Amino acid sequence: MKLGPINSLSISSTLAVSMTALVLSACGGSSSDSESNGTPDNSLPINACETSLGLVQVETASNLIFNVEQQYTAGQSATIIAGMSAGQSSGMSFKWQQLSGPIISTVSENSPLLSFVIPEPGSYSFSVTVTGNQTELTETVNIDAGAAIAQLNINSDHQVVEGNGVSLRLQRINGQVANDIEWCYFSGQEINLDLTNEERPLFTAPTVSTDSIIGLKATGQVSGQSLSDEVFVLVTNEPSITSPYFDQPVARTYSYNTESSYADIASSCVYSTQLQQTCEIVDLPLIGQMNNAENISSVMDRVVVSHDWMGKNFETFLTQADPNSDFIKLLQSVTAVVISYDVRPSFYWVATGAIYLDPEYLWLTPEQRDSINEAPDYRSDFGNELQFIMPWRYVKDNNYAYSSVERTERQTRSIADITPSLASLLYHELAHANDFFPRSVHDTLIGPTLIDDFYRRTDSNSLVSDQLQNVDPLTSSEMYGLASVSFQGTDANATQKAYLPSDITSFFLTDHANDFYAYSSTREDAAMLFEESFMSHRYQIQRDVAVTDTTDLIVDWGQRGRVGSAELLNRAAFVIDEIMPEVDGKTLLNALPEPINMAAGINWYDNIAITPVNSSNPARVSGLEAISTEVERRPVQTGREHKKLPPLIRQ
Repeated sequence: MKLGPINSLSISSTLAVSMTALVLSACGGSSSDSESNGTPDNSLPINACETSLGLVQVETASNLIFNVEQQYTAGQSATIIAGMSAGQSSGMSFKWQQLSGPIISTVSENSPLLSFVIPEPGSYSFSVTVTGNQTELTETVNIDAGAAIAQLNINSDHQVVEGNGVSLRLQRINGQVANDIEWCYFSGQEINLDLTNEERPLFTAPTVSTDSIIGLKATGQVSGQSLSDEVFVLVTNEPSITSPYFDQPVARTYSYNTESSYADIASSCVYSTQLQQTCEIVDLPLIGQMNNAENISSVMDRVVVSHDWMGKNFETFLTQADPNSDFIKLLQSVTAVVISYDVRPSFYWVATGAIYLDPEYLWLTPEQRDSINEAPDYRSDFGNELQFIMPWRYVKDNNYAYSSVERTERQTRSIADITPSLASLLYHELAHANDFFPRSVHDTLIGPTLIDDFYRRTDSNSLVSDQLQNVDPLTSSEMYGLASVSFQGTDANATQKAYLPSDITSFFLTDHANDFYAYSSTREDAAMLFEESFMSHRYQIQRDVAVTDTTDLIVDWGQRGRVGSAELLNRAAFVIDEIMPEVDGKTLLNALPEPINMAAGINWYDNIAITPVNSSNPARVSGLEAISTEVERRPVQTGREHKKLPPLIRQ
């Protein structure tokens, strides 16, 4: 997704913000340095299918039409598509309900395309209610599903807006990858696919004049048998983009709580290609500006989603994993929470006052994960000419605090499983929101928009991150320069290319940052301090940071729990006191574990099991070999986990 400029002004970088720049802070998940909206860059035409089953159209007594598959079988991804005879669903709301048959788990019950997995053979009945554009219709459709047969399975059918990125995934059979995979299309429009990964084709939804169904078929060899499956993508026609803020397609979203007093305005104010002027505070205030708003229900009134499960899982997390109400307090400084299948990575944007969460942090079932677009953001390899990296990880009890689940594995997760990664994401993103608009200033905001108040605060250097520089500024010009290379794409000069890990260690340790990414901007400096402090305080999860070479990841210097060091006390305490005044910063920090040094000359992975007793000779954790190297190398350097989205410039 590309975010456009305020007042048609241009966008530039996310380095330290001057009084004339409006920051868009964004962190977490894989990121894009090219402002890509997920458009594949290796797409090639595919052939039309020689044979296909396709869909059958079922008419009703009204203007509502169903498209159903000719064959439903147990264990397979399946779809039913509802549409108006005029071929347009824009401005319409859909609500599906199962009426009979073995219970199925749905993840797209508010979409014109109902996607589900057939649990067992039998007869199924569904109803859909369509409202909007002076229309209200309810119709019923019935299907029969047969016993499971040998076939491939594509996860899953999607509804996407025209111009948006699309990903599909071919499920493995008993862990076995099909051989000789071939894809073809049987829709009326030719399709280009990025088949860099044949199990996960990518494409950009074409521009359509009316809602259109694209059919794709995969064929492959499994144990000497030729198997196939078909998948359907509903591409919806949308109004022409008129927003200078969201100037590329975004998913259809809606308020999770349809009874909320903000249900009619939230999505249009924070995630719409029709947003021409930012909404005023009087229309969409910060959550904390409302009376008695410090509760879960007030937050959920501001949640905007592309799928219901995203809001449900977020609410469950707030209910079960926030016993101290940290996130409920921090969320008072946002206008809304957007969770959509096409948000990647997560970010906070002062233009709308909302945070945008990548649903990859929230899925609990394979079917939920199937609805998340995998289309990746493409980016440059910033800093690849440097001779060092600064890897990081979160650790608890001498082991990784969390790990990733490969897309090829159909696993479920619990709220406890997603808590460490989601908590760290929220502490960071909400630190940005509270840096700009801490609860202490809510009563003083006069608008008419948040942007107006942002400029007033930055002009007087009143942001928490601005004031942090008066407490104890970071001063290493070398680290600032290297951060520009690693996070902004500045070309490395000869001196920077010659720096060895030992040089970086000397630069870093003479300053008071807890992470390399703190040098990318003053905003990130404050957010990194707050995130690490509260992860250790609330979850006893500590952050490892190190300086290593780029090939073998041999540690020149490393430390666990650096935010607990005495030299960072004043800086971190100031940020905590300003953002979370209920918790005394120095008391919190003094109660954290003492930082533990890693053993120099040892591989980063072998430095996982360090304690105050054996820190000079760390042992390898039993079973560590099972942790995917790819999984652990993915966030190798903090900046690789943070989205580079530039500030909006004020004239």
